[in-house]
Amino acid sequence: MHVQIALFDGFDPLDVIGPYEVLHAGGTATRGAVSVELASAEGPREVTSGTGGLALRATAALDPERADVIVVPGASGRVGAPGEAPQEEAGTGEPRRDEGTRYDPRQEAGTGDDPGQDAGAGDDPGQDAGTRYDPGQEASVPELLGRTLTTGLPALLRQAMDDPEVTVATVCGGSLVLAMAGLLEHRYATTHHLGLDLLDAAGAHAVHARVVDDGDLISGAGVTSGLDLALYLLERETGPRIAHAVEELFAHDRRGTVWRARGPIPAAL
Repeated sequence: MHVQIALFDGFDPLDVIGPYEVLHAGGTATRGAVSVELASAEGPREVTSGTGGLALRATAALDPERADVIVVPGASGRVGAPGEAPQEEAGTGEPRRDEGTRYDPRQEAGTGDDPGQDAGAGDDPGQDAGTRYDPGQEASVPELLGRTLTTGLPALLRQAMDDPEVTVATVCGGSLVLAMAGLLEHRYATTHHLGLDLLDAAGAHAVHARVVDDGDLISGAGVTSGLDLALYLLERETGPRIAHAVEELFAHDRRGTVWRARGPIPAAL
């Protein structure tokens, strides 16, 4: 199982490092049956996170034809203040839009182009359409997530989602990246609890759970759920013995039940 973790400007480091370490340890435990690397839509480059200018190096180009699993992290930035528009919804739990109003991710990104179109063509790698990412100027989490729509990332994620042999996994706001690109219509997914309304408004079936398994889409909730998601990936793909050994190594106890759309619908409790 080869895993690529997608980096983009403003990513949350913990969303990346937690799954990376778990999956790397899984590679050791399986004698090389699991491999993991950091990748970006633009290819090998230094990618600056949204946390204090911390940067990680993507060593490969994001490639759904090479990866068995692609992990999409969320962003790290300012949560947003009440009354801040339009990007505050994913960060403040504002009430969802009216039923008659369809969510348009292009408004969040500040572009009229189709999601997934590389509006920054011709610019430097990782650069927005005419705007270079400045880690010294703290942007809101929804704004950072929306900026991914102006890169080549959505098109690559669409390619991955269209391939039944590829599993796409998300941590925290990573599911909102997919939702804002129009890739989660009628899919079950979770995200940070402050972004569940936005996830639902974007057409997904938002589930308040730590980890949600929707077949070739697996999503994790808040930031530290990346550990649980990666351990679940190991359990699902390599077996519980491997997952348990890695869990013991990191002295981490997974929380909650992995939610699946199976079994009877529970009555009100």
